[in-house]
Amino acid sequence: MQSDYLAYDAIGLAELVRTRQASARELIDIAISRTEAVNPAINAIVLKDYDAARQRASRDDANRANGAHIPPDASAQTALAGVPFLIKDLGAPVAGLRMAMGSRHYRHFIPAQDAPVVALAKAAGLNIFAKTSTSELGQMPYTEPELFGACRNPWNLDHTPGGSSGGAAAAVAAGIVPLAHASDGGGSIRIPASCCGLFGLKPSRGRVPRATPPSAGELGIDHAVSRSVRDSALLLDLLAGNADRPPGAPGTFLGASREQCKPLNIAYITEPMLASSLSADSRAALEDAAQLARSLGHNIEPVTLGIDFAAVRHAFLTIWSVTAEDLVLNAERISGRKPLRAEFEISTWAIAHIGRKLGERGLPAALEEQRRITERLTDLLHRFDVILCATLAAAPIKIGEMQPTSAERMQMRAVSAMPFEPLMKKLLTEASNKAFAWAGCTELFNLSGQPAMSVPLYWNARGLPVGVQFAARNGGEATLLRLAAQLEVARPWFDKRPPLMKARS
Repeated sequence: MQSDYLAYDAIGLAELVRTRQASARELIDIAISRTEAVNPAINAIVLKDYDAARQRASRDDANRANGAHIPPDASAQTALAGVPFLIKDLGAPVAGLRMAMGSRHYRHFIPAQDAPVVALAKAAGLNIFAKTSTSELGQMPYTEPELFGACRNPWNLDHTPGGSSGGAAAAVAAGIVPLAHASDGGGSIRIPASCCGLFGLKPSRGRVPRATPPSAGELGIDHAVSRSVRDSALLLDLLAGNADRPPGAPGTFLGASREQCKPLNIAYITEPMLASSLSADSRAALEDAAQLARSLGHNIEPVTLGIDFAAVRHAFLTIWSVTAEDLVLNAERISGRKPLRAEFEISTWAIAHIGRKLGERGLPAALEEQRRITERLTDLLHRFDVILCATLAAAPIKIGEMQPTSAERMQMRAVSAMPFEPLMKKLLTEASNKAFAWAGCTELFNLSGQPAMSVPLYWNARGLPVGVQFAARNGGEATLLRLAAQLEVARPWFDKRPPLMKARS
């Protein structure tokens, strides 16, 4: 089984358990073995819960040996039973396990209750055995928390796996698991999926229940990164209320992924959105995807969005800074401890102070801009079925490339100590320019709330993956999954393996 593990996606592994060709204990032992083999290189796993996972697997195997079984027509709730699973160490508490969120302040915080997505994953029989790295509080589109150190991309260890779900994507790309929990508040599923050659779907706003009350703008959503489309489709069924139906039944997301994709009218966007420009790699990936879609019978029409991206940027940053303020300056509500400057990275501390000074005052205007953006994209998707655009403005950047400079750190300390409004605005503009120059193509769809996915169709001359992004109207996950499954057949990626994965298989 050890040598065959990488040949299966999560649904395939669960089928082996159901038919007793493999045991849940075998699978968790392999996943743990792979973690120990590759994690020293990629630094994706930040908390291990091996003993409990082994005990669960052995108990489940014993129950099956004593007569319990999983019938082939069972509900989706049992369709991933026995599969090893990872939870992102941010926003999805697992009862009894530390949730550091990449932050020194939260490094001793142990939640008492499971998040809804965790409870649903457990109910489905997914075996949680570790937690994955994230940027501090999910603030950055790369995963280099000071607390745990940089997480690295299995395709090239000098490069980032993206963020903030970088640990999840690195772990899946390195073959630890075929599917891992991830979350997306500004691109944090799609960015690492693009960087690591994976499929990553951000569902529609409100599709998946969340652990926390609605926040300003409701940007975030939980789901996963995966090696196969069907794994993501089935997990979405489990998380979004289809768990009581047979897997693949009509009206389910897995069922949609098995349906023929009709010819679609696709709006082809080459604008860089919040980025300043698209690199040659991103333009090549986009054109390649457009040509592939045309060859499959889809109508591709170049379109300009007609959106004021300066206003989009301001609205997103306003909402983002208010969220940072809540997690940092109001951290005591979560951790029970007062926040101290030394417990947070300087960039996180600074954005939280900007949120306190500028964010709340500007929030009504930001939410109004969010409404206008949503209205504009809704109108566009009355004419088109899907939008095609870049996921990232360039291929994965190198580790450390976006870290603040000494001068920027000095400015951050200054605005935190003396909240001078013009300096705060200048700092926010400069810092956001740096981040959006690479990762400015995903935030639009968090503001609008519509589903969007990154699909791994292109690798550049250096062997680095460059995903492309598709978005549909709100509630249109089924359309995206039909298209993704069609693209997966036309341009298979499941067996593409990074050098690290090949070396340690």
